[in-house]
Amino acid sequence: MVMTALATALGACGSFNHATHSMSESLTLYRPEVVQGNFVSKEQVAALQPGMTRLQVRDALGTPLLVSVFHNERWDYVFTIKRQGVKDQSYRLTALFNGDVLDHFEGDEMPSESEFVHRISHDNKIKVPVLEATAEQLAKFPPAAASDAPPTGTGAPVAAAPPDGSYPPLEPAR
Repeated sequence: MVMTALATALGACGSFNHATHSMSESLTLYRPEVVQGNFVSKEQVAALQPGMTRLQVRDALGTPLLVSVFHNERWDYVFTIKRQGVKDQSYRLTALFNGDVLDHFEGDEMPSESEFVHRISHDNKIKVPVLEATAEQLAKFPPAAASDAPPTGTGAPVAAAPPDGSYPPLEPAR
């Protein structure tokens, strides 16, 4: 009698263990979304050219995630995303400078902006809008003032002169 009760109890434990194990696998626990760094797209990397200044690189890519005091000639752009239901992703780009000028850059193959949106979406039904204005849309706005217009014949805006590096005095002259 005791042996029968013991065998029944052990069998029940095995069934209970199997049931709870399969139940725990079917439950999806909350996993917080973790996004670190700044995403750099294929389009941004295409804008990089050796010889660009640090300011131009920062304008194209944004502020680097890692800038070391000991490696002043190196900027690291690292981006990781961990999102529930989507494969973890990690991208890295390193910009190497010679003084204030971009010498070269290296890193992972970056996705385009639309590829990235599709990679992080739970359902791939998201459509990335076209970011170009049509002639009809541009016609809705008044023409630019003469001071805002580019020089005749070039069709390109004039780059602003860089600041001379000096600042006005903090207090008025006496």
